Amino acid sequence: MKKTIALTLTLALVLSLTACGKGGNGGDDKKSEGVMTYAEYMAADLDSEVVIETYVQAKQSWWEDKATLYTQDKDGAYFIYNAVCSEADYEKLTPGTKIKVTGYKTEWSGEVEVAEGATIEIEDGNYVAPVTDVTDLLGKDELIDHQNQFVSFKGMTVEAADDSGAAFLYNWDGSGEDGNDLYFNVSKDGQTYTFTVESYLCDNSTEVYQAVKNLNVGDTVDMEGYLYWYEGVNPHITSVTVK
Repeated sequence: MKKTIALTLTLALVLSLTACGKGGNGGDDKKSEGVMTYAEYMAADLDSEVVIETYVQAKQSWWEDKATLYTQDKDGAYFIYNAVCSEADYEKLTPGTKIKVTGYKTEWSGEVEVAEGATIEIEDGNYVAPVTDVTDLLGKDELIDHQNQFVSFKGMTVEAADDSGAAFLYNWDGSGEDGNDLYFNVSKDGQTYTFTVESYLCDNSTEVYQAVKNLNVGDTVDMEGYLYWYEGVNPHITSVTVK
């Protein structure tokens, strides 16, 4: 269900500290020469070269000089997968850091991203995106316009994750154990959706991981996270509040 990256436990614990706590604070809309706007990026053909400027919102992983990042500017969001990045530069990529990314636009099971082989340059500037409430867009075509953005979902109901009545599963099929991804179902207006706690982003030491493990079927929850896509909407959740 996801691309596997071999991470050490120590690395995972470090990464989990970067995933939560967002708020807007400025940002420069002006693009450098040769850099695409978000609209130009979205209009670009798959497998074509793209050059973007964006701001780090959260770090998912670093391994063997490759970084995976959730990034966003004022117009939209970009998921950066396995971009070339030294460990020293990765440590500099705190939330809000402006970066220039050169790579190829790709798609994986519906997720549009700048994938392996991309390069990162750190630039001057800072922007942390405010959360966007997309609850009312669930089930609508317009939801994909917010792909990879930092979003919220309000007043959703926890549903059973499988026929056993469990409120969550380790891995999508229940084959995992503590420390693996958590999958759980939530519903709104009669429609059910599968949300994920991505363990490389928020590992089992984080509040959101423990909160999902403590969910009960029937709970009403508010959530925040990144609007990832896998064969349809599959948000990577970074906070859960039981109402």
